[in-house]
Amino acid sequence: MEWYWIVLICLAIAVIAAWAGYQYRKSVSEAKIGNAQDIARKLLEESQEAADKAKKEAILEAKEETHRLRAEADKEIRDRRSEISRVERRLQQKEDTLDMKTAALEVREEKVAQAREEAAALREKAQKLYEQQLAELERISGLTTEEAKQLILQNVEEETRHDAAVLIRNIERDTKADADRMTREILADVIQRTAADHVAEATVSVVNLPNEEMKGRIIGREGRNIRTLEQATGVDFIIDDTPEAVILSAFDPVRREVARLALEKLVVDGRIHPARIEEMVAKAQKEVDTAIREAGEAALFQVGITGIHPEMVKILGRMRYRTSYGQNVLNHSIEVANLAGMLAAELGADVRLAKRGGLLHDIGKAIDHEVEGTHVKIGVDIARKYRESNEIIHIIAAHHNDIEPQTVEALLVQAADAISGARPGARRESLENYIKRLEQLESIANSFEGVDKSYAIQAGREIRIAVIPEKIGDDQMVLLAREIAHRIESEMEYPGQIKVNVIRETRVSDTAK
Repeated sequence: MEWYWIVLICLAIAVIAAWAGYQYRKSVSEAKIGNAQDIARKLLEESQEAADKAKKEAILEAKEETHRLRAEADKEIRDRRSEISRVERRLQQKEDTLDMKTAALEVREEKVAQAREEAAALREKAQKLYEQQLAELERISGLTTEEAKQLILQNVEEETRHDAAVLIRNIERDTKADADRMTREILADVIQRTAADHVAEATVSVVNLPNEEMKGRIIGREGRNIRTLEQATGVDFIIDDTPEAVILSAFDPVRREVARLALEKLVVDGRIHPARIEEMVAKAQKEVDTAIREAGEAALFQVGITGIHPEMVKILGRMRYRTSYGQNVLNHSIEVANLAGMLAAELGADVRLAKRGGLLHDIGKAIDHEVEGTHVKIGVDIARKYRESNEIIHIIAAHHNDIEPQTVEALLVQAADAISGARPGARRESLENYIKRLEQLESIANSFEGVDKSYAIQAGREIRIAVIPEKIGDDQMVLLAREIAHRIESEMEYPGQIKVNVIRETRVSDTAK
């Protein structure tokens, strides 16, 4: 029985414990529920307050936005009213202007109508006068209207023929001018590519001496040394008051060069007597012969020519000591060869033939003081002797128009020879004539009234004239240019054409204060 009570007691304790736990959990749950309700009530109150506050702020913002939009609308309305007012004023002004123009147009139309009436009356009057004058002219001239028309047509036909002839002549002149221009361009390019020196040769040589005592030794006892020198060289030795110098004079440049070398060797050696003189002259002759051959070979190398006879090379080298109008003939021949070669290259001719002919065209001048005849004839004989081609012989024979040139190369050598001899500074006589021509051009231009300054340019092919603008007007410039051109034509001799340019410049200036 005891275990039964024990069980009952345990059950009773368990039931009491369970009921106590339930009551505890119930009280805790009720407490939590009460707290949750309080929290929920507080949250609800706060939410209500936030909602009321947000509502008030939204209402305030809506009022401000409404006020802003109303202000913008008022401003836009005012701007549009102002624009409409401006447009209305502009339209009113245009309407007023149109009314004024319409009124002026009506007045003008009235004047035009009146002028038409007056013109019609004048036309009718003029027609009557024309008929009267025509009748009077027919009576005076004895010609009918048809006869007068035929006469006028005949005059017009003659004038037309004259104008046509003038036009044809102008076309021919322009064509020739274009050809001349192209020729000048080619020649200018060729001349520009050719380097050439001014004339610097003379017919005398000067040998400087170390002292004045040397002059007495050169003269020798009773003049035997100087006589031997002159007999051995064929050169005149001039010993005068020129300090420490002896002048050698001879037209044969080779002999003069031999004498110069011989005398320089004697001065350096110091032993001057007839036997020594003859020995030194012989040595100088050999040196000059060597220099002549080397000069000829150098000329051939410089021009680029081969296949010339050795004796002809020596004759060519002798031109190193030959001058013409002060111009060195060998340098002139090299220059002509180069010019002719470049011209041939520009025109598509035979460059080698032109160069060879240009180098040999004056070869007769090397011995023209030893052989009778012109240098052209002598050059032809030399070319034939040493079996040059017929084309080269023809070039030599035709370069001074002794015969008519038959080949392009002959014409080119002839032109190159003229260019080399006529360029400023090439020859003494040509340089003087060139300067005189420029001075004469400027003198003729300056002689006219109203001319301020004149400048001859383009090697005398053009003259530019500056006039005084207060004295020469624009219309008078044409007459002045024509008068100067006629004066140049009548008073001067010149190759080609001379262009006359008259320049008038007007300047106006003021000062800002």
